[in-house]
Amino acid sequence: MTNAALPRTASTRLALVRHGETDWNVARRIQGATDIPLNDAGRAQAVAAAMSLDEVEWRAVYSSTLSRAVETAEIIAAELGLPDPVEVAELAERSYGVLEGLDHGGRAAVEAQAATIDGLEPRSAVISRAREALVEIAAAHPGDDVIVVTHGGVIHALMLDLSGWTLPTADYVIGNGSVHDVVVDGAELTLVMPGAVSGTEG
Repeated sequence: MTNAALPRTASTRLALVRHGETDWNVARRIQGATDIPLNDAGRAQAVAAAMSLDEVEWRAVYSSTLSRAVETAEIIAAELGLPDPVEVAELAERSYGVLEGLDHGGRAAVEAQAATIDGLEPRSAVISRAREALVEIAAAHPGDDVIVVTHGGVIHALMLDLSGWTLPTADYVIGNGSVHDVVVDGAELTLVMPGAVSGTEG
């Protein structure tokens, strides 16, 4: 399904935008619930995301409560002439507990030595709270197009859930500032297949 083919009924299109880059993204450190701000490149990515969305009449912008998502949403809203973003706690990134702040090598070392990771939020919990939040947002905007700024881990978990655990593939990148569309009809969520599946990075 392409964006042009999205249903125009009471269904709501939600554009899930990953926040812009942070210094921890550059260092490949796990952020999770740690509140790391955007860097200048991330702010530029937020502007670019807004430009990529400017052909649609968006009704609202929602955001995770973490500052990197809030600032991304504020930039997008300002660029598109929309009201200030509405912050939703359930859109926040997955908590990674003791893994937060580690790079990927450090994470692998901890995971190799621990049967369980202290403070790691189950992916099922991330999916549950994110789905509930998206359904509530859609219910407030039937038939509209709405921007939702969230996090890579949240988008990844939703893609797994909505694709029957076939996406994302191992080489798929949920890039900073990327956009993934979800259509919500009542309590039913449908992932609009991203272009990256056919080889174009999202």
